[in-house]
Amino acid sequence: MAMTVRPRRSVLYMPGSNARALDKGRSLPADGLILDLEDAVAPDAKAQARDTIAQAIAAGGYGGRELVIRTNGLNTPWGYDDLRMAATSGADAVLLPKVESADAVRQAESLLRAAGAPDSLRLWCMMETPLGMLNAKEIAGASPTLGALVLGTSDLAKDLHAAHTRDRLPMLTSLGLCLLAARAYGLAVLDGVHLDLNDEEGFAQSCRQGRELGFDGKTLIHPKTIAACNAVFGPDAEEIAQAHRLIAAHAEAAAQGKGVVLVDGKLVENLHVENARRLVALSDAIAALEGNAQG
Repeated sequence: MAMTVRPRRSVLYMPGSNARALDKGRSLPADGLILDLEDAVAPDAKAQARDTIAQAIAAGGYGGRELVIRTNGLNTPWGYDDLRMAATSGADAVLLPKVESADAVRQAESLLRAAGAPDSLRLWCMMETPLGMLNAKEIAGASPTLGALVLGTSDLAKDLHAAHTRDRLPMLTSLGLCLLAARAYGLAVLDGVHLDLNDEEGFAQSCRQGRELGFDGKTLIHPKTIAACNAVFGPDAEEIAQAHRLIAAHAEAAAQGKGVVLVDGKLVENLHVENARRLVALSDAIAALEGNAQG
């Protein structure tokens, strides 16, 4: 399935209880911000954080950055109120924590619509438990309002009793299941966070691996990692130039009635051209986002 090309190279978690952090988010070069009501907020600050997020979004100034509210689960005292606020907040999406079934998606969707959510509001799903991974296909196909799957690798590693290794071999089965489900249903899919902020090479390796696997981008926990993440997940000038060459050469071949053509000694078919067009569209979308970064 085709999906809209929108930059999601870097998506930064921000604590919803910290008004200064939410204000700083207006100037950060992240493609998206997850305004968090769940893990980053203490229980006694949940209600205040809800109001802080609503006020920050209403004040605007985030430019073209994608704004996502991560709510608490419906099995908590705060989940229902979080969804009611998020429904009419003006956010682009609501991120549901620890999704394990298609029914959980449909329940949240029903509550959001009842609270007045517009048709444009997307649902994103945190994929962070073994059961969630096993049900990735059903979750991804649960509703046309779904926009993305987001890996929660920290919680997943805990549940798997797995180690956080640089090559992430303990995670590959789970990452692959989510990638397959997301692509099968035309969803974006974002890699999990890298916890060691002092491990710059490990972070870079994680980003490179994520792009090689097929992720659209990575979720982040600190602004200092945004630039490196953007550099890995965004196409560079050489890739874009090559994409334009592929598109032009294939178009010329097609005009001559040929289905394939050689470019730089490599066979180019329509499938390569489709990917080249995606990269060009992504590059254009990144340029538009950065041009609108200051709102």
